Amino acid sequence: MNYRTVAYSVVIMVLVSSALLLLKPYLGTLSETEVSGELILLPEPRRTGEMSVEEAIAERRSIRSYRDEPLTLSELSQLLWAAQGITSSNGYRSAPSAGPTYPFEVYVVVGKVTGMSPGVYHYIPEKHALELVRSGDFRGALQDACLGQEWVGKAAVDIVLVAFYERTTKVYGERGIRYVHMEAGHIGQNIYLQATALGLGTVAIGAFDDNAVAEILGTNGDPLYVFPVGRL
Repeated sequence: MNYRTVAYSVVIMVLVSSALLLLKPYLGTLSETEVSGELILLPEPRRTGEMSVEEAIAERRSIRSYRDEPLTLSELSQLLWAAQGITSSNGYRSAPSAGPTYPFEVYVVVGKVTGMSPGVYHYIPEKHALELVRSGDFRGALQDACLGQEWVGKAAVDIVLVAFYERTTKVYGERGIRYVHMEAGHIGQNIYLQATALGLGTVAIGAFDDNAVAEILGTNGDPLYVFPVGRL
């Protein structure tokens, strides 16, 4: 190999190395925080089940220990429908809302769901679909944001309720804040009862760093509730 060949090789290596250094931050971002817009249409939710509402109320408990097994897409579909699904032709949802102004957006931090890649997803009630917000498993980051509560990191999924107060306060003024908090309770109980009817476990979590959770989800709303869900 002559001097000129060696010189060319060195120049090419320097150029490639420089390009990789410049691209590295963007490559990392795409692998973990890509804003995709990819839609996943969820299975049609069931309107009947094997457990009555009376049984679900009697059996409902806060559960913080889950098996290391995935949920099915049908189970996730049912949970999200119970939380904020459309239940009538005029757009009414599964949980009562003042107005109805529907101040909540539902996000799901997916770790283990059969047929789904880990990531942060946004639920779209009108389409009964999930939109990918960020790729990657963010359960550990969410656990840290929830002050280290380990059941958040070990759950198959974490459902997060995010409030946009202005949707309700622009109609009801300051009292709308109270209505938003009431609605959070309605949605939360629906998640509890649906999880119970499916033989799954969940627990309502309100202790977390609001800004850290919002950053993980990529939202400018106010996170109010986190519901880890897993198999018993």
